[in-house]
Amino acid sequence: MNNVKRSFSIRDLENLSGIKAHTIRIWEKRYALLSPERTSTNIRTYSLASLQKLLNITLLYKNGYKISKIAKIPEIDIPVVVREIVAKNSTKNHAINAFKLSMINFDPSLFQNTYNNLLSEKSFRDIFWEYFIPLLSELGLLWQTDTISPAHEHFITNLIKQKIYTSTEKLQLMEPTQHDKIFVLFLPENEIHEIGLLFINYEILLRGYKTIYLGQTMPLESLVDLQAYYNNIHYLSYFTVVPNKDRLGKYIDDFTKIISQKNSNLWILGRQIQHINKEKLPPHIRTFESVEQLSKAL
Repeated sequence: MNNVKRSFSIRDLENLSGIKAHTIRIWEKRYALLSPERTSTNIRTYSLASLQKLLNITLLYKNGYKISKIAKIPEIDIPVVVREIVAKNSTKNHAINAFKLSMINFDPSLFQNTYNNLLSEKSFRDIFWEYFIPLLSELGLLWQTDTISPAHEHFITNLIKQKIYTSTEKLQLMEPTQHDKIFVLFLPENEIHEIGLLFINYEILLRGYKTIYLGQTMPLESLVDLQAYYNNIHYLSYFTVVPNKDRLGKYIDDFTKIISQKNSNLWILGRQIQHINKEKLPPHIRTFESVEQLSKAL
């Protein structure tokens, strides 16, 4: 069930905060900063409120506050001090911690304030590379350790998507300056993880190419329609979950049969390309290990 997680182990707290479990126990015992509950087998569990408080404490601690000083701040005032710090500082650790705190608390205003503070000094592209990519990478670890729920991931990724959409719209107002390729971006049927594809669309537009963004779960047969309008199409897809390794070969064969236009190419990124034998790929199909590698090929 996709219920919001409300009970956390001390290892969950360690994974989310970056503070060692041993240190958390010391803070708990010496300063009474947290009040865990106990299971019937005497195992500590922590509430969502405790996790929120620890992330706030962590941000203060990493910003130079001594733990003895933090312990003297009234609990109701800690979030206020945190917000003041986020408003004044834009260092990487502080911002990523604030984004995580926003995710755990389902707090869009904290996300927006942190992002806007970064945007006063950096471009959207810099923020994505320096902050969002590390944050998204960390989500994978938090998933593996069952520290966050699907609700948390959907909340934060949709906020990030909003920023990609806004930045992409600005580029779409400009006429393309590169005309040797038309990029058609899509995800295979039943593939819904599109944040990587959205950012690739932004990167391609940034380099002056025309893009046609089709988005999630597109049947191959529907791609044929584009060939009546454009020559030299470069189809571009991101295989995160599907097609799985057992269906990759058939998918590539089907693409070659269905998309028969002479100058059509398929560029592929994503986790599933590790299962592709690159040496056996036809010349019109190419894989990329990363967005950086693709960017260099444009």
